[in-house]
Amino acid sequence: MSQFSSMFNGLARSFSIRRGKNPGNGDGREAAEAMAKDAKKNDLILRSSGLVNIDGSNNFASVFSKRGRKGVNQDCTIVWEEFGCQADMLFCGIFDGHGPWGHFVAKRVRESMPSSLLCNWQETLAQASLDPDFDLESDKKHHRFHIWKHSYLQTCAIVDRELEHCRKIDSLYSGTTALTIVRQGDLIYVANIGDSRAVLATTSDDGNLVPIQLTVDFKPNLPPEEAERITQCKGRVFCLHDEPGVHRVWLPDEESPGLAMSRAFGDYCIKDYGLISVPEVTQRHITSRDQFVVLATDGVWDVISNEEAIRIVSSTPDKAKAAKHLVESAARAWKKKRKGIAMDDISAICLFFHSIPLSIT
Repeated sequence: MSQFSSMFNGLARSFSIRRGKNPGNGDGREAAEAMAKDAKKNDLILRSSGLVNIDGSNNFASVFSKRGRKGVNQDCTIVWEEFGCQADMLFCGIFDGHGPWGHFVAKRVRESMPSSLLCNWQETLAQASLDPDFDLESDKKHHRFHIWKHSYLQTCAIVDRELEHCRKIDSLYSGTTALTIVRQGDLIYVANIGDSRAVLATTSDDGNLVPIQLTVDFKPNLPPEEAERITQCKGRVFCLHDEPGVHRVWLPDEESPGLAMSRAFGDYCIKDYGLISVPEVTQRHITSRDQFVVLATDGVWDVISNEEAIRIVSSTPDKAKAAKHLVESAARAWKKKRKGIAMDDISAICLFFHSIPLSIT
């Protein structure tokens, strides 16, 4: 139980130090937001294209985003090293907005989700520590996963509810996907809402780098759960004549809004007809064979395969430019493979798990 107590006490101390109050008195969200401000000031948070490389950390993140040809860039990203003042934790997320207010929705979720997650994680840890039958050491991975999954489910429900009541943003016909990862030591927890994708690059027995897809692309026609849920809620799923193969969600009696994903924050016009903001949460133990993970919006995966993505990233000599190399490769692929179709916004985060050679800057 000692490791669990240390983990909880460390976070609780960091909350109380920043607010000068008891961390259990309802001020957790404010404390988490104060932590985010401190982290930003200390260059621990990246919210634009660039890289995060903190001395003493095994994490190295390369980030890049490119505006498409549909207007303002509605993609946004975040990488937060030493997440929640925990030396062994990192949070990263990628958000793909859609609709007339999509860029505002994506940025709003990016700003609110990490703080809310920290708050709910702390709360869940506190509740677990009061349970006399709880023993983290008996099945450490299982209990940690349960805590993070519960925290994520709580967080996404809160974020979606707050977004609905935000007067500054009209999210009735606008929304965003959200793909996030928390790395805690040698474990990563992946939470996905929408059709962005996380792909892990790992070394096979024969020494080759191979991709492992960590997430499901939540498309409206995905059987059985997504398609059945939408149909049961009286929503409709079909493709437009000029978009064969692109399944979208529609209202029962209107050809609107035509969402190309089955899970998203916002889009309240269709939340009663099968669209949900519930994340799929999974975990993976990172070993010496696992080299990096790519988080990217569908603008990448529409034209680049999992195998191509890890080849592009692994073949980039300067890992700081890995995300840019992947995004630019996807942009070139759009011109060849999707002629006549306006290029989508394209964004990627490449998170490397092990120390980067000193020659790479």
